[in-house]
Amino acid sequence: MNEYHIPVLLDEILSFLVKEKNGIYIDTTFGGGGHSLSLLNKLSNQGRVIAFDKDIDSIKKNKIIDARFNLIKTNYRFIKKIIKLFNINKVSGILADLGISSHQINSPKRGFSIRYNSLLDMRMDPDNKINAQHIINNYSDNELSNLLIRFGEIKNNISKLILKHRKKKQIKSTFDLINSINFFSKKKNKFLSKIFQSLRIEVNDEINALKDLLKNSLSILKPGGRIAVISYHSIEDRIVKKFLKTGNFNGIVPYDKYGNNLSPLILLEPRIIFSSKEEKKENNRSRSAILRIAEKKI
Repeated sequence: MNEYHIPVLLDEILSFLVKEKNGIYIDTTFGGGGHSLSLLNKLSNQGRVIAFDKDIDSIKKNKIIDARFNLIKTNYRFIKKIIKLFNINKVSGILADLGISSHQINSPKRGFSIRYNSLLDMRMDPDNKINAQHIINNYSDNELSNLLIRFGEIKNNISKLILKHRKKKQIKSTFDLINSINFFSKKKNKFLSKIFQSLRIEVNDEINALKDLLKNSLSILKPGGRIAVISYHSIEDRIVKKFLKTGNFNGIVPYDKYGNNLSPLILLEPRIIFSSKEEKKENNRSRSAILRIAEKKI
């Protein structure tokens, strides 16, 4: 079942998230199916898991055969719309393991990794029309610079190097992109990873999709229902932290005229939940994992 990746922070997820064993739970990022399968094993015969994934490879590799389980190919931003098709209005819990799966980054043909020379793609859903190659070769200097700052926190002239290179030759592959930057540093791989991260976020519209997911999750969680989000970089985590704490993306706690906190959620653990030392040794993907869990107020 874990062909794609070992489920991150599994013990913590099961402990915090599963409050009602007869409840309906949503795994918004199916991946290799580890979280979904473990949730099913934790639930009763009356429980149910609905999983989403926009990557057709994940859908095809699914090996869960269980009457309590459904897997749908869609973006998790449509969570509210999809569950209505199942005549479901409220759910007991929602899990979102954000970011890129081990399978995706280890697949040479997908263009996610700096390790392989492949088409500059980075689409999590191959049906999407725009890939990273289009962005690199068509965005203006200002557009490229802005996305590198917003999604990679890179504040230098990398965009100008890219534009200079593409005037001579179109940038088609991952190595074309790496060569267009052409610099030497002890932290070169980390820097390149940030550039690739920025492009991946832009290609898949990840930030807007995350915001849609959080807003829709709030409306479909039943009172006392819980949401768990695992993020892998500070850009995602800042959004998640603000929303789970305040119910909005400004990070401002709403109060009524009597000083009562009107935030719709309560953080179950005010501090970040990290993976254990043992898990970090066994699963490299868990090293950067940041888990936050909140409960909808009753």
